[in-house]
Amino acid sequence: MRKNVTIAVLVGFGLGMWFLASGPATGAAGGTITGVVKFAGDPPAPKVIPPTKDAQVCGKAPIYDESLVVDKASKGVQWAVVSVEGAKGKGDGKGATLDQQGCAFRPHVLVTPPGKVAVLNSDGILHNFHSHGKKNPALNQAQPGFRKKMEVEFKQAEIFKVTCDAHPWMTGWFVVSENPYVAVTDQKGGFKIEDVPPGTYSLEIWHETLGPTKQQVTVKAGETVTVAFELKK
Repeated sequence: MRKNVTIAVLVGFGLGMWFLASGPATGAAGGTITGVVKFAGDPPAPKVIPPTKDAQVCGKAPIYDESLVVDKASKGVQWAVVSVEGAKGKGDGKGATLDQQGCAFRPHVLVTPPGKVAVLNSDGILHNFHSHGKKNPALNQAQPGFRKKMEVEFKQAEIFKVTCDAHPWMTGWFVVSENPYVAVTDQKGGFKIEDVPPGTYSLEIWHETLGPTKQQVTVKAGETVTVAFELKK
């Protein structure tokens, strides 16, 4: 009888230790970083790009130069990339989707983890996806109008330009990042990064025209920290 009791106790102890090892983490919850990226100076006027090819599709709506988009009222900078350097975490592993719509890349700046990306052709005309990476081999792949979707793959983290050889005004940017704590600013220059592990980090900004900048930020469990950046030429 005593032997059976001893075995039961040992089994129970082992199950308890297994639960502690494999159960939900009991560490501190993450925090949130919000903020805005603004332009120092007078906002540049939007620049319209006249299509020089396939006007029946490309001319349906105005095409704007998106290399520097600044909201007139708030001076917020769109398409700036904000990343929390040094934060450890895993994303969902799902690749992003890039569309070629209105003879422009949508979105203009795409953040994706290393791996496959879906490239759509919503225009129904010939496009040519051309990537200009250094760590990732450059791709130069035609996408006829009937090919509504294709997949490309980038395995190395880096920021690089993409273009369309069929429509030379089409430019965009890929941000291939192993770090899941990355955001792209909206039309008002705002951004939000959630579930960041508590700690002190370098918050870095990248913009294709205004260049990089950074500042230190401290994230506390369950709290929101707000930061502001001002970029100039």
